[in-house]
Amino acid sequence: MGLVSVVFNNSNKKYCFNDNGLKLKKNLTVIVDTDKGLQFGKVVQFIKNDNYNNSDFNNVVRISTKKDYLQHLNNLKDASKAVDICKNIIANNKLNMSIVDAFYMFDRSQLVFRFVSEERVDFRNLAKELGAIFKTRIELRQVGIRDKAKEIGGIGPCGRLLCCSTFLNDFDSVSINMAKNQLLALNPSKINGLCGRLLCCLKYEDDNYYEYKSGLPHIGQGIGTKEGYGKVISVDIFNRKYKVYVDGVGIVEVVLNDES
Repeated sequence: MGLVSVVFNNSNKKYCFNDNGLKLKKNLTVIVDTDKGLQFGKVVQFIKNDNYNNSDFNNVVRISTKKDYLQHLNNLKDASKAVDICKNIIANNKLNMSIVDAFYMFDRSQLVFRFVSEERVDFRNLAKELGAIFKTRIELRQVGIRDKAKEIGGIGPCGRLLCCSTFLNDFDSVSINMAKNQLLALNPSKINGLCGRLLCCLKYEDDNYYEYKSGLPHIGQGIGTKEGYGKVISVDIFNRKYKVYVDGVGIVEVVLNDES
């Protein structure tokens, strides 16, 4: 048996499954067995499993049929209605939470609601009320604001579709030190994404900035030059040079490789 990557509900996050000996093709829709029940998904990639233990992965149950597809569409429609009902209940109970989306497991054994909130929410009564309405097991799953942006999508400041909604499978940790390391102005409108959090792309080149900054001084640092002692007023990371203001001399440019 081989391994295949499957995505759910047009997400770009991939999950691995045994192909179960089925003759699968890319973009073929399938029914898979997950830890929480059956799910409807789409095959997006075939994986060489030389370094994997197939027993660690669940199986593709079958290639989906027309009946399966119609049930999947019905699940999507009912999940959308469930979101509206849940929002009304939340408003009536004045709960501090915002629903992102909802989805049924393929066999409708569970209905999952994803929400964002700035605080911990006691949603036990909400889960009971939803269970009484939809007659199935309810899961309320709190996610981050970045997950909400991933679902909604949009255009980033670079003019391209958001990374999180196109190719990022997981969110790496992004810190303000990455913006400082890249000498960016710490203006929230410049370094924050649509989600209000730091831009994911700050992470992409951070290692390169650390490498190129090696040996360069910091702005404001006192340093000696051939023209005398002065203070660093600017740093050109990628050209490996910096400018120093020396009293009585003026601005002196130092190229790191030429520095004695």
